[in-house]
Amino acid sequence: MKFSEKMGSQKANILLDLDIEKRRLEAQGAEVINLSIGTPDFQPDRHVMEAASRAALDPENYKYSMTDSPALVEAVMGWYSSRYGVTLTPEQITSVYGTQEGMAHIAFPVCDPGDLCFVPDPGYPIFSFGPFLSGAELVKLPLVEKNRYLIDFDSIDPAVADKAKLLVTSYPNNPLTACADGDFYERLVFFAKRHDILVVHDNAYSELILDGEPGISFLSVKGASEVGIEFNSLSKSYNLTGLRISFALGNEQVIQKFKSFRSQIDYGTCSIVQQAAIAALTGPQDILERNRTGYRERRDALCGGLRSIDWDVPNSKGTMFTWFPIPKGYRNSEEFTFELLAKAGVLCVPGASFGALGEGYVRMALVQPVETMQRAVRKIAESGVLNR
Repeated sequence: MKFSEKMGSQKANILLDLDIEKRRLEAQGAEVINLSIGTPDFQPDRHVMEAASRAALDPENYKYSMTDSPALVEAVMGWYSSRYGVTLTPEQITSVYGTQEGMAHIAFPVCDPGDLCFVPDPGYPIFSFGPFLSGAELVKLPLVEKNRYLIDFDSIDPAVADKAKLLVTSYPNNPLTACADGDFYERLVFFAKRHDILVVHDNAYSELILDGEPGISFLSVKGASEVGIEFNSLSKSYNLTGLRISFALGNEQVIQKFKSFRSQIDYGTCSIVQQAAIAALTGPQDILERNRTGYRERRDALCGGLRSIDWDVPNSKGTMFTWFPIPKGYRNSEEFTFELLAKAGVLCVPGASFGALGEGYVRMALVQPVETMQRAVRKIAESGVLNR
């Protein structure tokens, strides 16, 4: 049987191999502390679950939804206005089945085969895979520690930038945990205008900046809606990963083209999910600070604990992840990840999974209670993996 060349170019998913090894160890009775996948263990607010439950009992909500309800669009506009000071019109908003789905498809209405697309390295895999599926040619933007993991616009060849159609970026950044400020976004808008590039910004973690000033929206910068759009998700902010709803917002022309494209491949976000999203956006917002506090406590337990056992790791600035250099003595991040799983029973993700410049690092997710994080530190200390 013949398959697409696109599938042949895919690298083997190391996460599948790690999961197989995890299951093997657990079948032998070993405890594995899973810090690999960013699935919140915090619960949604009860009023959100009740809204979903009520909607699930209405037979009308089992039909195709086709479009976003006016109430949902109004809720999004109100939330963006109160949270970021950003004024949006209904024509600048559309829901998607989570940012993963949106990022997988956004390049299709923008890029033709062979068009250049700037993508981050390291970067969340769908940032590259979505444009790749559309036939775009990827140009990697190196995100390195000496630049605080921000894009170095001065290092980009202007001739290449003039040919590019799309630039994908994300702050607070998964996996790097770096955060960006208004000055960075102003430079991003200036760069995009100069070279006529569409910016696609993933703002999934704006509510999870763990220290300092609250997160901002790319769209809050003057001129941003002229050159870009932003994805914003309820998954991590409101602990709704399973309900699958995010929003694409910003440039009206792009949003309308995107809606037209998506009308050929789906029938709209489930009305039950829409009702839950309305409840989340318009109800009490205490959950946002509770989540930040919870992740901050876990971050401090993990990062502080690892430093206490002589693994020199930085504090995560934002997101629900941590990003560490691997200890000395290991050939690469994959070798260390398997060693950590085998000897300490702690599962993380090798940095190379996020791109060539992720090599030499690992990502750990803050998805276990403080007590479990402390136990993970003890297991790492006792395993000897830091003393190779």
